[in-house]
Amino acid sequence: MFQIGDRIVHPLHGAGVIEAIVERTIDGVSAQYYALRPLLGDTQLFIPVDSCEKLGVRPVCSRAKAEKFFRALGSLARSENKGWNQRYRENMLHIRSGNLLEVAQVIKDLTARDKERGLSTGEKKMLTSARQILASELSVALGQPLADVMARIDEQLNV
Repeated sequence: MFQIGDRIVHPLHGAGVIEAIVERTIDGVSAQYYALRPLLGDTQLFIPVDSCEKLGVRPVCSRAKAEKFFRALGSLARSENKGWNQRYRENMLHIRSGNLLEVAQVIKDLTARDKERGLSTGEKKMLTSARQILASELSVALGQPLADVMARIDEQLNV
């Protein structure tokens, strides 16, 4: 169980800080929720305490893991070309996994595709979201500004 002040990562919203643990009743069922303030945006998310593992919510990676990630980032190869539907589905699975390298793979593939052919509106949104999710966690882990981390990601991925 996480505590107030813990820095955690939600696979679809990026890194944030738990501001409170609240009890809410929804459809007559009472449950505890983490009130998460994501690093990006001006929203607050309420994540059911009992569903965190299922949703892929986890602590922010360590500084050592973040540095190791950056060392491995340059060696990512582009994945094979697929149809839009299959590509979109697979990219969403990679993002939802919460795995840093899988999210980076999505960024690398979509950025290269954008340079070659352009992206659909949905894929452009996915690329922006993936970049923010990845950069928010690494920014917290490394204690560096978000813009600096995004620039470092782009540099390592040669995008």
